[in-house]
Amino acid sequence: MTKPAEFIDPRTKGLRGLTLRQPVFSPEAVERADSALKELSGSMQEWLVADIERLNAARQEAETAKWSFAALAKLAGVAHELKGMGTTYGYPLVTQIGASMCRLIETESGKALAQHDPALVIAHVDALKAAVRDQVTDDKHPVGRALLRALETRVERLGVAPR
Repeated sequence: MTKPAEFIDPRTKGLRGLTLRQPVFSPEAVERADSALKELSGSMQEWLVADIERLNAARQEAETAKWSFAALAKLAGVAHELKGMGTTYGYPLVTQIGASMCRLIETESGKALAQHDPALVIAHVDALKAAVRDQVTDDKHPVGRALLRALETRVERLGVAPR
């Protein structure tokens, strides 16, 4: 006869050595971090533009390489960086479009579809370029919302990656 499974409540069992008190960061530390970000904000636009240029170069390399899996992986790497940094740069829309692009080409089946028909990959790159060029920072902007919905809907319909 097997022993019934025991439910262990992690809130009451196990090691609980770390006690966090609020606030974790002092108001002064938060103020210093905010100040540092404000000082960097002028550079962030330049960094974002440079990242978009790298994305476009990777797209051109992928086209030259006939959308090989290696070229798509490099393109996905740049998109992943944009996904991670977009909101920090003040462009949550870049994060969202970058995430959609990553979902599109992060799997073997997605890469295969992109290799056969790269139009949706190109549309993601063009949307990212346009968002930065026209300073469409988030999906509250009607153009940003329409771009994001259209891209995400197409990626979702392909069923190449989980959301």
